Amino acid sequence: MPHHDDGGDGLPGAVLTVMILLLVAGCYLLAARRARSRNFALGWNPWRSASFLAGLVLVALALLPPLGPASHTDFGGHMAQHMLIGMYAPLALVLAAPVTLLLRALPPGPARRVTQVLHSPPARVLAHPALALTLSTGTLALLYFTPLYNTAMGHPAGHWLMAAHFLASGCLFVHAIAGPDPAPKRPGVRPRLVYLGLAIAAHALIAQALYGGFFVDVHAPVDQVQQGAQIMYYGGDIAELLLAGALVGTWRPDRRPRRAARAGRSERGAAAAPG
Repeated sequence: MPHHDDGGDGLPGAVLTVMILLLVAGCYLLAARRARSRNFALGWNPWRSASFLAGLVLVALALLPPLGPASHTDFGGHMAQHMLIGMYAPLALVLAAPVTLLLRALPPGPARRVTQVLHSPPARVLAHPALALTLSTGTLALLYFTPLYNTAMGHPAGHWLMAAHFLASGCLFVHAIAGPDPAPKRPGVRPRLVYLGLAIAAHALIAQALYGGFFVDVHAPVDQVQQGAQIMYYGGDIAELLLAGALVGTWRPDRRPRRAARAGRSERGAAAAPG
């Protein structure tokens, strides 16, 4: 497997990663405090804060030793990092509703501008499950079935860009499927279940191809590739089941048609009754 030498920058890189994650955590907690001070009635759910912090811990586990350095030289380590940073951490981060928190913490003017961005055509396209599925799952075939993975692993910048892509695309997919934050023009629950089913099937097919060595262009020992494939297959299933649970938890059947039908039957019954 092509890999790069950290060149002795492991400790400074780890310190910088910890500082960035602590800064992000501090910003979230400060926004939560501000949201509570601005509106005591709404407040902010502490479970949201706990979810966000858990997501940051998962990112730290993926990037810091021992897994971070191992992901540079071992395909099984790379896949474990991918699962943490691309599937589990995004689930925890997105379910923390950071955009909703931002809207509550901001003054009215900036909050309106953020809302305008959320309703803009580019934001609607970016948040659609079809594009999110392509970016998060479709690119895996491009990564492992072309020389792209080997090229990225040959350069430190390529490795970090790959990790950033996993995190960003994973957050986008979770938001598109089951995110609690506002998402204008989001499809209904049933279409989102279909997109989630496609993601599950795609993950399974890619993992099976990796395990069997079909169409794979990964320069690594066979046992490492097979171990990575198993991590992807079983770890991906668990993450997607959790995402499905989050999606079902947002299902609120529309009872208005039923109420309208019952009201219509009552009216017809009253009209037919003898006077």
